[in-house]
This record gives sequence, structure tokens and C-alpha cells, in this order.
Amino acid sequence: MAASVGTTPGGTTPAGMTPAGTTPESEKDTEFQEREKILCPDFLSVAQITEMLAEDVDGVQQKLEKLLNFRNLQTCLKEASLLDYYVSGFLWARGMDFSIIQYSKFMTLLDMLLHNLRTLHMSLEDSIKWLREVMAEIGPSHSQKNEEWNIFDVKQANAVVDYLKISLFQHYKLYEFLFFSAREEIVIGTEQAIEVVKPAGHPFPDPLEEGISFDIYSTFIEPPPILDMEMKGLNQEQGPEEPQPEADTSEIDPLVGFTIEDIKLVLGQVTDDILISIQTKINEKLQIQEEAFNARIEKLKKA
Repeated sequence: MAASVGTTPGGTTPAGMTPAGTTPESEKDTEFQEREKILCPDFLSVAQITEMLAEDVDGVQQKLEKLLNFRNLQTCLKEASLLDYYVSGFLWARGMDFSIIQYSKFMTLLDMLLHNLRTLHMSLEDSIKWLREVMAEIGPSHSQKNEEWNIFDVKQANAVVDYLKISLFQHYKLYEFLFFSAREEIVIGTEQAIEVVKPAGHPFPDPLEEGISFDIYSTFIEPPPILDMEMKGLNQEQGPEEPQPEADTSEIDPLVGFTIEDIKLVLGQVTDDILISIQTKINEKLQIQEEAFNARIEKLKKA
């Protein structure tokens, strides 16, 4: 009896004995069925892929949004980022002109990588190792006899790895932060100043902005201050005040009786007196400074 060894994404399965009575054809069918179980269950069904291929970018986004049950895209960064991850992957696969089975396995591969990160807390190194093992199963094989089992050829497998490198692995820390870092909820609101009612001792509260004007309120509703009421009472007790004679508001021109020449003469005398006084002070200060400089010069000569 012959022994068979199979490689899975989780590792290498132990060798098992081939049951008696089996043929090479049955062994081939069994191995093909085992390879078909890789990346199962499919993230997208054949019908869903066919419908999405007929949609534009907005249609693909709406289909995946409904499939993933995302309802808070406008306010939830996590949902918006994950939807962009899946939509970008599907559109990239459409640009590669994949077949239906290739679409199915590629989208399932995208979903499984996020599942490993979110559920298993798989590190970047472990995710790369897992991807290498999976691509060894669904990618091109070194054995020419199993070429019909390959889901991707060499060129397509390299393109898939390159896309995952720039889409997920390059931003792996951001996805880890998205899943495992708690974010504070920002409450957006406005502050409003509320005016409370005054104590019961005050007869009426101040008018609201949308109510009556303050002039009407102060004239007809708010009672006058106690000081004004007391002054009015005192005035009533003292009786009416005697009218004071009105002051003569007419002003007399102080220059009446003087001619222009007289005014010029007076201003000239005042100006001369002021200038003479200023000139005298300046001369005195200059004389003091001159004496000080002379004293310094004499000291320098003696030295």
C-alpha cells in the first residue's frame, strides 16, 4: 500500500495509508476534492459575483454594503475602511479579467486574511506565512501533472501577492489599530446659555429674548427702585421747589473795546517776556556746562 502526504494552510498533514482497493483515478479525485476545500466557504457565491460584474463602482459598493450589513458608513470609520477594502479588491480583480472561480477564491482570500487578523490576532509575519502556504495550494504547482487544478497561473499569482502587499500588508498596523484600539466617541453639540428664574422675592423674571422688549418691561411691569420711590416721597413732603432764576446764558465778548492793534501789542509783549525767560534759562545751562568742561580740561592738563 502507498502512503500519501498533503499540505494544508495549517501545516503538513501526517502520512496516511491508502485503503486497499483504491485506484490512481480515485486517489486523484480525492486529492482534487481536498484542494477544492481550500478557502472555503466562499465569501461570494457565483450568483453574487455575476450580479456584481454587471454593476458599476457605485453598484458594487451598494451590493457589498448590503452583504456586509454596514449601516453606519457616514459615522463609523471602521465600516467605511472595511467596505473600501472589499470594494477595491473586487474592482482590482475585475481589472485582471478573472474567471468566476478566480473571483471567488480571491475575495475569500481577502476575507480570510482579515479574519485571521481580527479573530486570531495573527501578526504580519504569520499572515505572510499563511498566504505563502495558501498560494502554494491554489497557485501554480511545480508538478506538471496537476496543472488543471491550479486556480491561478504564475503571472496571476504574482499579481495577487503584489496587490496584497500594497493593500493590506503595507497598512497592517493601521488595520490592527482599527480592530484592537479603542477610540473615544466625540459628542458633537452646541453650548447654550439658559437663564434661570430669579428668586421669589422678585415679582417678575426678566423678559426673554423672544418676549417683550426691555423698555416696555421696565416701564410697565418692573417696579421702580426703592431709592427712587423714597426720593419721590421726600419731595412730596417738602413741597414743590421754588423755581430757580435762569442763569443768563448770554456771553459777553471779553475783547469788546479793543482794537486789533491793541491785541497785537499785548500778544507781542507776552511773547517777548516768554522768549526772554526761555533764552535766559538756556544761557544759564550753557554757562554751567561750559564751566564743567573747562574744569575737566584743567584736570587733564595737570595730569
